[in-house]
Amino acid sequence: MSNREKVIALLDSVPDYKMGYVLAYVQGITADEEADDAFCERMVESYENDPDPEKHHSY
Repeated sequence: MSNREKVIALLDSVPDYKMGYVLAYVQGITADEEADDAFCERMVESYENDPDPEKHHSY
């Protein structure tokens, strides 16, 4: 039995109220890496362009 077949078989034993967790996990591990990289680049650019003079100060 392949890993894919094992996962599919195990899904039958997951209660409906936990399926949201399974779905979120599977979506997370199959997410588009390029989209994740683009998001991180936007966060860095936003930080670098922030005019706040205290942005480098840590608390």
